[in-house]
Order: sequence, then C-alpha cells, then structure tokens
Amino acid sequence: MDFCRVQMYWNLGKRIFEEEQQGKERADYGTYLIKNLASTLESEYGSGFGVRQLEQSRQFYRIYPIANALRSQLNWTQYRLLIQISDPSKREYYELESVNNGWTARETERQIDSMLYERLLMSNDKEKVLSVARKERIPENPTDIIKDPMILEFLGLERKAEYYEKDLESALIDHLQQFLLELGNGFSFIARQKRLLIEDDEYFADLVFYNRLLRCFVVIELKTKKLTHEDLGQLQMYVNYFDRNEKLPDENPTIGILLCTAKNDEMVKMTLPKDNKTILASKYELYLPSEETLKAEVEKLANAQEKYAELTDGEQK
Repeated sequence: MDFCRVQMYWNLGKRIFEEEQQGKERADYGTYLIKNLASTLESEYGSGFGVRQLEQSRQFYRIYPIANALRSQLNWTQYRLLIQISDPSKREYYELESVNNGWTARETERQIDSMLYERLLMSNDKEKVLSVARKERIPENPTDIIKDPMILEFLGLERKAEYYEKDLESALIDHLQQFLLELGNGFSFIARQKRLLIEDDEYFADLVFYNRLLRCFVVIELKTKKLTHEDLGQLQMYVNYFDRNEKLPDENPTIGILLCTAKNDEMVKMTLPKDNKTILASKYELYLPSEETLKAEVEKLANAQEKYAELTDGEQK
C-alpha cells in the first residue's frame, strides 16, 4: 500500500512534467498549471492532491525519472524527505541506509536532522562513506562507521550543569534501541557494567557491544566531563583485557570508545601510539546541534586535513 502511493505520486509527477508542461521548465506556467490541477483533483479526490503535493510529485519525478529505480522498501514520507536534499551524494547515502537498515520514516528523518552524513564525513571521506552504504566494501576501520560527535538528544535529559555517569548510562540503557541506531551499522548489545577481574582487583566496563561488520568487541566508557589521559589509560586496559581474555583467534582487535562532553584532540594523539586504530574518543551532544554548527565543524576538519596533506607533501619533497 505504501509503495502504491509512491508510484501514484511518481506517475502524477511524470504526467505534470511531460504531458502538461511538455518537458519544459517554464516555472510561471508550471505554477499556474499546478494550481488549476490541484483545484480540480482536490474537489474530486480530496486533500491528498493539493498544490504542495503536486509540486512535490513533479519534483519527485525530476529527481527520480526512472520508475524501476524506485525502492519498494521506502514510503512516500521517506521520499518526500529525500527530495528535499539537494546534494545527490548525500541523498543517495540516506536512501541506501534507509533501505539497508529498514529505517522507518521517523528514523530517516531523525538521521537527516542529526546530520549523520556530515558527521561521518568528519572522520572519513565521501567515497568511503558511500561505498559502505552501497555495500561495495566492508568497514575495515572504526572510523568507517563510528561518528564524532554522537548525538544523544533522544535521551530527553534536562539541561543542567552536570550529570553523574550512572545517570547517563541508565538513560542509554533505557533508550537502547535509539542508541544502537546512533552507534551505526552492525552493533549488538552485550553487557552493562561488565565485571573484569584482574588478579584480586575488580573493574567494571560501562557498556560492551559487538560489531558484526568489524567483527570485534566494542567497549564504551562514559565520561560526563572533559577527557583526561587517565581515562584513555583506563580504557586501554579494558581493551587489552578483552583482547587477551574474550576475543576469539579469528576475531579482530577490540575497539574502545570514550564518550565524553569535551576533548583535547592533541592530548589524545600524544597519549595514544601513532599507529593507534583501536582507541577512539568521541564527543557527545545531548541536544541536536544547529546545521551551521556541524557544517562549521566539517569545514574546520577539511581545512586541517588540507594543511596536514600540504605539510606531508612538503616533508616528502
């Protein structure tokens, strides 16, 4: 039924553009035409054929001109969200991920609003992000799927100066389904406050997951303050424990993620080995950041990467 609606609006858009407008842009005439069509169709079929719906139908056909390319897994609400995205690569990413992960319209909207695509680009490049979505390659590194920052607005926590780590942990467990969606593809929940016994000393890892794409354990430590080098050392110990006591021989090394409210990227780099691929620090936001804020972060990262590439080229020469 949902896909029938998609096909109906696609055919409606095709007729408006090809038969009524004869394939010509003619914006003024098109607007006049749609108003007349909406008046006729609404009087006969109801409110689903107003001016806005007809304009969206025409736009839908223009963006997706091949009927066979329409995806039966997506409904009209999801396609309405997709046609509002002007960047073709970004639109393709959300289309593919909605299908691959069986997202509902609400989940698709949430991922677009939280700028999932832009956040992945902050730690990766466009072709890698798209190739994973197209299933052309399996993620090899944590940065292929793990986001920085992570957006945890679904926790619904009140705005206040600070939280206890146990409060944040409890909220994440209470909203585990949404947290798995935010974490990304392939995550399964394993344990909360996992007890690690090292000789006579007990330690407890906040959250433990398994990622079937990366084929490894993922240990997450929660910090409601700025990250310190002691926090990194603690997480490194947890990662070593899992590698030596839990990991099977054919599985990949354990990944550790420190979720924190703020971090000093240079301190993280200085604390960890140069070839580090298993310890990640990711900032989290309890509220949706503005589009301008995230775009500024993406641009900042791109500039930093350009400068690093220039320095590297200069050293090699």
